[in-house]
Amino acid sequence: MKPEFIKASDKIRLLIENDIKSGALLPGDSIDESLLEHQHGVSKTPIREALIQLQSEGLITSLPRGGMIVAKMSLQQLLSLWELLAELEGVAARLCCQRIGPEELNALRVIHHNSRIHVDTQNKTGWQEVNLLFHEAIYHATRNPYLRQEVLRIRTRTGYYRMNAFGALGQLNNSFNQHEALIQALDAKDPELAARTMSLHMRPATDASGLTNFIVNIPKESLSA
Repeated sequence: MKPEFIKASDKIRLLIENDIKSGALLPGDSIDESLLEHQHGVSKTPIREALIQLQSEGLITSLPRGGMIVAKMSLQQLLSLWELLAELEGVAARLCCQRIGPEELNALRVIHHNSRIHVDTQNKTGWQEVNLLFHEAIYHATRNPYLRQEVLRIRTRTGYYRMNAFGALGQLNNSFNQHEALIQALDAKDPELAARTMSLHMRPATDASGLTNFIVNIPKESLSA
């Protein structure tokens, strides 16, 4: 079977998206078009196509005097997007509970079990990697690629802010225990409990103190006015 052809503009867009998601590109960082041309050996056209798509997704924004930067968000925008992300993740958990097969559920249990080592060693980087695998398994089980696409879009837009606030939102033990509670809801075949558990897991805070800690941990230079 022939490998699937990926347009140069799509490849560049995905690479920039991944850099934003991982924090290699931070809110406010400029997008160097000349560097992208040199790195990928392409003309300006696919670069511009990629940047237009990223701008339409809200990941980058143009400057009045020209050029593009990674988009910053106001605190209100961030909290609104995070609220929406929690609700969409809850929908994903509900659909997953209704549609997941026994082998998929067992695979999810294995991912969860293997994540324990990162909790024991307080390895945040390792946890973030296995956490994405855990959530991806849930998205796959929804049988709804459009839901997955929208969730990942918001996760990308909020990724840097969530990483910086992670320490304030409850440590690895809390996240692990919340994953455990979600698996118990899936085992019980209780879609509404799964949805509530996931939404609670994804909220930026559950009380005023938690929200204050969340806000304090966000680098102010990464927020727009």
